[in-house]
Amino acid sequence: MAQNGEIKAHEQTYSGFTALLKWGTVASFIVAFIVVLLIAG
Repeated sequence: MAQNGEIKAHEQTYSGFTALLKWGTVASFIVAFIVVLLIAG
C-alpha cells in the first residue's frame, strides 16, 4: 500500500496536471478563435 506521504505527492502531481490541462484548453480555444478571425477577415 502507498504511504500517506506518497499519496499526498501523487495528489499534488495530479492537481498540477489538471490545472495545466484546464489552462491549456482555454489557451487552445483562444488561439483557435484568433486564427478563425484572421482567416475570416
